[in-house]
Amino acid sequence: MAKLFFYYSTMNAGKSTNLLQASYNYKERGFNTILFNYHADNRDADGNLTNKELFVTSRLGIRERAYPFNNETNMIQAVQNIAAQDLPLKDQSGNNLPIGAILIDEAQFLTAEQVKQLSDIVDYQNIPVLCYGIRTDFLGEPFTGSVWLLAWADEIVELKTICATGKKATFVLRLDENGKPQNSGEKVQIGGNNVYVAVSRKLHKQALKTGELGCAAYHTVEVE
Repeated sequence: MAKLFFYYSTMNAGKSTNLLQASYNYKERGFNTILFNYHADNRDADGNLTNKELFVTSRLGIRERAYPFNNETNMIQAVQNIAAQDLPLKDQSGNNLPIGAILIDEAQFLTAEQVKQLSDIVDYQNIPVLCYGIRTDFLGEPFTGSVWLLAWADEIVELKTICATGKKATFVLRLDENGKPQNSGEKVQIGGNNVYVAVSRKLHKQALKTGELGCAAYHTVEVE
């Protein structure tokens, strides 16, 4: 039986990597997959914004083409339109192989109606839907999509990462051009390690109160 999954975490916990691995697993077993990503998230593997086609991109450098969604997208209609096209995997007669799963990156940007539409795809079309996103914005306030996924998903899975303090990271801070934590601004601002940093709840509170990151050891290391 198909299910609606919500995989959540803070930034840099491997959400996109997990999504791409799941897509690969389905394809390896002879199923097509449909990937969606938020229409404004056109970052490359280094977190820089580009004007290129939309992908789901992992920090490990792997990526897969994705279809865009925004607040106006009807997810049921979008899936139907994509399924009617030529999909990558076909049987010996040239027909599309079945759709094994629908995978959504940046799922926190879904609307309540879109979450319900995805649940309809699960319930009435028997196609698993795997959603990946963060729960809260840089101020610690919940995203609409995450609120509804936490309420409606059949299975909820936390993907864990750590803060520079060594504690579990559950929040995210937005940094200005000087590396200082921001305590105001637009709710949605796409960015990578140059804009956001994953921190513990305690460090998040301290940073918003003092305007300082409060952890001199906090930096990213180039990993080969």
